Amino acid sequence: MTRTARGVIAFIYLLPALALAQQLPRADRVPGGIALVELGVGADQPMPRVRYLDRQISVLNRDGKWLAMVGIPLDTEAGTQALLVNDKEIKFQVNDKEYATQHLTISNKRQVNPNEQDMERITAERVRINKALASWSNNDPLKRDFVPPVDGERTSSFGLRRFFNGEPRNPHSGMDIDGNEGDPIVSPGAGTIVETGDFFFNGNTVFVDHGQGLVTMYCHLSRIDVKPGQTVEAGDTLGLVGSTGRVTGPHLHWSVSLNQAMVNPGLFLPTEADTAD
Repeated sequence: MTRTARGVIAFIYLLPALALAQQLPRADRVPGGIALVELGVGADQPMPRVRYLDRQISVLNRDGKWLAMVGIPLDTEAGTQALLVNDKEIKFQVNDKEYATQHLTISNKRQVNPNEQDMERITAERVRINKALASWSNNDPLKRDFVPPVDGERTSSFGLRRFFNGEPRNPHSGMDIDGNEGDPIVSPGAGTIVETGDFFFNGNTVFVDHGQGLVTMYCHLSRIDVKPGQTVEAGDTLGLVGSTGRVTGPHLHWSVSLNQAMVNPGLFLPTEADTAD
C-alpha cells in the first residue's frame, strides 16, 4: 500500500495544532515531540534569542509574531521545562508518553554486539553524526510543508523501545518507511547536504540541513546520489532505498533532528500521512 506525497515575558501561548498556519509541524508536547511556543513578541521587534538545554532554538516569523519551534528529547521527563528567551525565562509543559516495545532478530551478531575494531569505527562515526546533527544555518527551515521522502507504508513507529536478539538497545529514533530496493528517496524540503557516508549501523546515509537546527537523516540507502555542500529542493532525489547497515530488509529509516533532539518525523507530514502507530 502506498501513500501520496503531499519580564519575565508576561505570558506565552502553546499553540493548538488546528490553529497553526501552514509550514509548521504539528505540536505534540511529549518526549520526542515538538513544542510550538509563541514568545509574546511581535515580528516588528528584533528576533528573540532562544535557548533550551543550552542549545540554540529555531525562531520563526509566523503571522506577524515570533514563534519558537522546540524539539523535546526522547529522554525528557514529564513536567515543566524552561526556555531562555533573551535574558528571561519562560516555561512550557511536557506531558508523559509511553512508547511500545519491539523485538527484532538480527542475523549479523556483530550488529548487536560489535567487536573492538567495530567500536573504534562506531566511535569515529559518532563524531561525524553529531557534527552533522548540530549543523546550523539561518535559513527558514520550513518554506513549504514537507513531503514524504518515500512513497511507502510506515512499518515501524518512532520511539519504539527496541530489543535486538533479546537485548535492550536505544529507542527507535526515526520513522521506518517500507520500500523496494532501488525506490527513489527524495528530500522533503529545501536544504543543504552536510554529510554522507557508509556508517556501521546506519549503512549508506545522507544528512540534510534545512535551517535553524532542523536536520534530516536518511539511512540504509543502496545508493547515494548527492554530495556534501550540494543544495537540494523539495522532491530532489537523495538516493535509493536499500538494506545497508543494521536492517532486516529494504526500507528507509528517516530521522528528524530539531535542536539536536530526535523528534517524531510524522509531525512534519500531513495528517493523512501519519496514521500508523
